[in-house]
This record gives sequence, C-alpha cells and structure tokens, in this order.
Amino acid sequence: MTGFQEEEYLAISGIQHFAFCRRQWALIHLERQWAENLRTVDGQLLHQRAHDAAQTESRGDTLLVRGLPVVSHTLCVQGVCDVVEFHRDAAGISLAGREGRWVPYPVEYKKGKPNAYGTDELQLCAQAICLEEMLLCNILEGALFYGEPHRRTPVLFDDALREKVLAMLREMRTLMARSHTPKATPGKSCNACSLKDLCLPRLARVPAASDYLRQHLPDKEDVP
Repeated sequence: MTGFQEEEYLAISGIQHFAFCRRQWALIHLERQWAENLRTVDGQLLHQRAHDAAQTESRGDTLLVRGLPVVSHTLCVQGVCDVVEFHRDAAGISLAGREGRWVPYPVEYKKGKPNAYGTDELQLCAQAICLEEMLLCNILEGALFYGEPHRRTPVLFDDALREKVLAMLREMRTLMARSHTPKATPGKSCNACSLKDLCLPRLARVPAASDYLRQHLPDKEDVP
C-alpha cells in the first residue's frame, strides 16, 4: 500500500467502523458525515479521561504513554493509541532515555461491553502492527478496557487476526479509490448506529420506482 501521501493514509479508527458496517465507514470517512448519540458521546468522554493524565507516567516496572500517535508507512495507516504500557522485561526493546529493556503492550478504552463483531480487536491489532513497525519489535498481546464491566479483555495478535486487519485495509483502500459508498444492509445493529438518520437504512427495503412501473404498467405488446 505504498505510494500515498500521509494525508491520504487510512485512519486506524476507521477499521472498527468498516468491520461494523461498510456503509457507516464510507459515510464517515468518504462523505465526512457524522452524528452524535449517547453511545458516541460516552465513548469520547472515556477516551478523553484516558488521555487526561500526563503524557508519560511511571509505575514501578511499568511505563505508561497516553495518546501515542502511531503510523505504518508500509500499510499507509495512522492513528492514536489510547495507552501503550511498556513493561520492563529483559526480552524487550530499548527506549531512548530509559534504562533497561521494555515490552510494549497497547491498551484501547471502549464504552460498554465487548461486542460480537470483533471490531475492537481489529482496531487494537492495527495499532500493534504500527507499533511493531515503529519500534522494530514483535507484539504478541494487548488489551481492551471496557467501561461497563470496568475490566480488561486480553487480545492475542495471532496470524488470523492480523490477516483480517490486512484484508480489511485492502478493501477500505479499494472503496476509497473508487469513492464508493455501499448501499445500506438493514439489520438489528442499525438501531444503535449514530448515523441511522443519515443512512436511512429503511429505504433499502423500498422497491425502486422502475421495479414498480414494470410490475404495474402493461407491456407495450399488451396495449390494444
């Protein structure tokens, strides 16, 4: 995916939108449309709290970096990690200005509970892939912190999850190159979408006018 200017890089945050609904991703990232609802506002507040503290914080053998910008020039994708923990470990990497060696551990903060779509895991894995390129290391695991149960869910960055991320980025790039917004595919998840009133998924069930005319107007051959 090389050959793009940085302003053309895909947003890591878009991966969860894309995995949830291709049309939602296109409305936000291609058409630049957005609408707030209670879920999105609560989610933004949770992220703000994650970034509110000092940029870097030490807690014993753990170094916390908040709001860390990350980028992959190989995949042409960029974003911001909520928190990256660096755990002191002899098997880790060296950090400028820090003694010892450290293992990076990305943590993403989410409102609510784990979802069934796997969108959060994909976003976190994309962050890890960027960190690996930047720090020249391998990252095996990270975590998602959910506000409602108020606890972490570990995420393993296995080959299957990584391949899903890469496949999704390729598909996103294809749609972006075509400036194509997919049609709505109505489902239960539409009720929780902040773009429901912009997307109008119910219109996808309305027959096209051309279909109506074909069904209700007689063929020319039938006209006396």
